Amino acid sequence: MTHPAHTPASLPATRSKTTLPAAGTTGRARRARVEAMAVRPLRDGRYAVETDGEGETYVVDLDATTCTCPDHEVRGARCKHLRRVALEVTARLVPPPGRRTAVCAVCGGRTFVPVATRGPSLCARHARRPGHRVVDRETGDRLLVVAATGARADRVETDEGRLVADYPSNADYGRHEPVFEAVYVDAVERDGPVRAYAFPASRLRSPRTADAESRPNPRADAGARTTPA
Repeated sequence: MTHPAHTPASLPATRSKTTLPAAGTTGRARRARVEAMAVRPLRDGRYAVETDGEGETYVVDLDATTCTCPDHEVRGARCKHLRRVALEVTARLVPPPGRRTAVCAVCGGRTFVPVATRGPSLCARHARRPGHRVVDRETGDRLLVVAATGARADRVETDEGRLVADYPSNADYGRHEPVFEAVYVDAVERDGPVRAYAFPASRLRSPRTADAESRPNPRADAGARTTPA
């Protein structure tokens, strides 16, 4: 279940200089780890690397495998700055090229999304894709996700003319959360009329966690119905 304070936003862009474990490395590979550096993603997909001992800031392009430092430009070496950026991307300390840091609208955790992404974001744990099987937290019903709207629950209107966030059964879920459309598995299996319903992201849980959480409330309202699937 989401916390209302977890609104979509980018995390701070600045970082303090840090070091990484030496991990038995030598030479440039070791310096890339043990020397204090701050890696900051730039809007164009490159990275600014601020060093401690040198007191300089260099620009690294991972895709082009280049760095503006003398070690790379003069000697053509795979310098410590290139290595450090690659290490931090691999460790998910900074986003890979073409992505930016965002906050998950459900748990408030850090996640990486495409730079052009707008609206609420979700981490891998809470993201749902068409075809995913989920469980409604309120009723315990099994559902199949058919669409990710990408829009907030307080901006998606159902075919009843109500916002998804305004349904009483959605009162405990964040109004800022993205909405997913899902169909009831039982309806699909009966081969009868199938309608899609709209749900805030955190109302849908993975079947793997269903048994670990409290028993559902059988009196809860169903999801907010949208246009028939």
